[in-house]
Amino acid sequence: MKKIAIIGECMIELSGEPFGEMVQSYGGDTLNTATYLSRTSSTEQIEVNYVTLLGKDKLSEGLIERFKEDNINTELILQDENRQPGIYMVKLDQFGERSFLYWRNLSSARYLLQHQDYHKVIEKLATMDMIYISGISIAILPQQDRFRFINDLKLLSNKGVEIAFDSNYRPSLWESVEETRQVYTALFPLIDLALVTFDDEQALWQDEDSQASVRRLKSFGIKTVVVKRGKVGAFFSDAKNRECTVNTAPVSKVVDTTSAGDSFNAGFLNGYLKNKSLEVCCQQGNQLAGVVIQYKGAIIEKAATEHFINSFK
Repeated sequence: MKKIAIIGECMIELSGEPFGEMVQSYGGDTLNTATYLSRTSSTEQIEVNYVTLLGKDKLSEGLIERFKEDNINTELILQDENRQPGIYMVKLDQFGERSFLYWRNLSSARYLLQHQDYHKVIEKLATMDMIYISGISIAILPQQDRFRFINDLKLLSNKGVEIAFDSNYRPSLWESVEETRQVYTALFPLIDLALVTFDDEQALWQDEDSQASVRRLKSFGIKTVVVKRGKVGAFFSDAKNRECTVNTAPVSKVVDTTSAGDSFNAGFLNGYLKNKSLEVCCQQGNQLAGVVIQYKGAIIEKAATEHFINSFK
């Protein structure tokens, strides 16, 4: 069995029209990936651990119960009675593209490293096969905690834990492009697997195409790079610098693209942790994302993804 720890933030999701009817759910880029990876994986093959800081309020307790229902291991979730999860509101246009409003400045996950039991989490992370983080996992941290977190990842990498990273660049979470580049540049030498979206790479680094993104990331020593390109599919370069494009089947009705990249990562990691070829991993990512974007919300109904646990064997 492979063990993966996914580190990040989960928030309360509100979807609907301002001053109108709202539907409450939950989501967050790393939590979305953890949920879909756990749903599509056998617990005998992959153990999915989620790492974050939540409160002790009813919303936080409810989130933990829902994680457990999806077979996510919650033992590494810390709790603080003085903190609560953040909130975001999502609005969709007629093409399924989304816009967001966030209330996360006091989100509990921002203060993970300041919890008195954080050192116990680090000890447990040393027993994992892989740690998965995103740019948001780092961006939400106070500035003084970001490089401490990177240093912790360095120590874990030196112990043989594989590090996977989705850059997931969100300009509103950073002071400047220069600040983001500085933090990412410090992180890149620790990464074994990069799962990035071309639009993000272009916005942050002005890459001309997917090949340019691959060359830049490979220059830091990253072994495997996957560039997600939405409806076009994915492009990857493996440890031997072999490059390949994996196309995806068109989706006739896109309802909500909120978790497209996150669910791709889940499908990919399901195959990667089972040592499947990168082509198959990308195919799995494309297939899962293709289903998720046909439903509303970051976390869609479980029945819609249940069949993947058999098709991804």
